[in-house]
Amino acid sequence: MDAGGADPSVRELVARHPALRLHAQDGLLLEDVPLAAIADALGTPAWVYGAGTIRARLAHLRRTFAPTRVHYAVKANDHLAVLRLMAQGGAGADVVSEGEMRRALAAGIAPAHMVFSGTGKTRAELEAALAAGVGQINAESAGEIDMIAAAAAATGRTARVALRINPDVAAGTHDKISTGRAGDKFGIPWGDAAAVYTRAAALAGVEPVGLALHIGSQIVSAAPYRAAWERLRGLTLALRQAGLRVARLDAGGGLGITYRDEAAVAPEALAGALREILGDLEVETMIEPGRWLVAPAGVLLASVVLNKEDGAIVVIDAAMNDLARPAMYGAWHGIVPLDAVAAARPASPRMVAGPVCESSDIFARARPLPPLAANSRVAILDAGAYGAVMSSLYNARPLAPIAMVDGARWTTIRERQPLEAMWAGETIPDFLSG
Repeated sequence: MDAGGADPSVRELVARHPALRLHAQDGLLLEDVPLAAIADALGTPAWVYGAGTIRARLAHLRRTFAPTRVHYAVKANDHLAVLRLMAQGGAGADVVSEGEMRRALAAGIAPAHMVFSGTGKTRAELEAALAAGVGQINAESAGEIDMIAAAAAATGRTARVALRINPDVAAGTHDKISTGRAGDKFGIPWGDAAAVYTRAAALAGVEPVGLALHIGSQIVSAAPYRAAWERLRGLTLALRQAGLRVARLDAGGGLGITYRDEAAVAPEALAGALREILGDLEVETMIEPGRWLVAPAGVLLASVVLNKEDGAIVVIDAAMNDLARPAMYGAWHGIVPLDAVAAARPASPRMVAGPVCESSDIFARARPLPPLAANSRVAILDAGAYGAVMSSLYNARPLAPIAMVDGARWTTIRERQPLEAMWAGETIPDFLSG
C-alpha cells in the first residue's frame, strides 16, 4: 500500500492531475468546482466525477487509436451518467452481465456497439444479448459455444462470436487482476483455440467473426501487450490458412494509470504497437479500456472523525465498504486535504483508517500528510474506477451519494441511500413472529 520509494507530496499529486487544482481560498477544485462546496451540500463520504475530464480522456483515446473502435469496460464505473458520456463521445460498451447490458442500453449505447464478455454467461443472458442485438459475444470456452448455438436457435438469431483466447502471457500486474495466464479462469487455452474456432464455424446459428483477448488490468508496460498481440496475429494467420474467416480482433483493455509512481505506458505507444503488429491484417480492431478513462476523473470525499495517538492515526468516515481497492489489493490512492492552508502544512507519516470493524480497513500507512484536524475533509484520488461500483453495505453502511461536475457546474447524480432502504427488501418470516 505504501511500500518502497518516496510517496509523492500533496503538491506533486495535485500537479500531476490536470483536472485538480488548489485555490488559495476555495481549496481543492475538480475542474472548476470547489470540492468543499459539494461536501457541504452532500456530506461525506461522497463520490465526485468530472464529466469534462471523462469527455476529454475518451476523445484523446479515440483519436490516438483510430480507426480502432473503443468499447468502454462498463465494470469500471457503470453509473448511467458515465455511460451517457461514453455514448455521446462515440464509445461502444464491453459488458459482462445482462445488468450491465441493460444499463448501457438505458444510457443510449447502441446494442450493435456492444461486446458481451464474461467467463460465466448464463443461457438466459445469452438469449437476452441475442434478442437485444448485441454486436458481438466473446465466447470463453468450447462449452459456451454450444450454449450460444442453443440460444441462437431459441431466439431465431445468428450469434456473431469472437473466441476469447488465453495467450498465456503474464501481464506484470497484481495477481488478482491478471487474466491471461495459463491457469487463469479466463479464455480458451491457446492450444485449443484453432479447433474450437473450426467447430464453431460448423454450428448453425453461430458466425465466428474473430478473436479476442484480455490479459489483465492496470498494466503499465507495453511488453505484455506486444507478446499477447503477437499471439493474436499468429493465430489469425493460422486460421486463415485453414480457410476460416477472421474479420475482427478484440485486443483487450487494461491500460494502467499512475496512482503513486508507476511509469504507465502512454496510449500512443500502445496504439503504435497495435498498428505495427495487427495493422496489416485487414481486420476491424477494438479495445476495451475502463480504468484509464474514468479513474483519474473521480474522487472520494471523506471527513476526519478523530485522531488517535497524537495524530499518527487519522480515522475518516469513508471505509472499505465505499472504496474496496486498498483492502482488496493493497492499492495506493493519493490523499489530499480540501483546505489549501492545511495542504501546505509540513507532512508527517500518518495512518489513514476507516471506521469498519476490519483490520484491513486502511487507506494508507506511514503516508506523509499534514495534520488533519477533526471535521477537516480530504479527497481520495483516482477513485473513478472500481470505486462506487464495488461498494457494499457492510457494517450496515449506506451507499454514498455521487455528484458530477462539468466545468463550473455540478449536480447530484445519486442521493445518499437512506438507512431504511438497506433493509427495505427484507422480510421476517411468519415462524419468527412469536
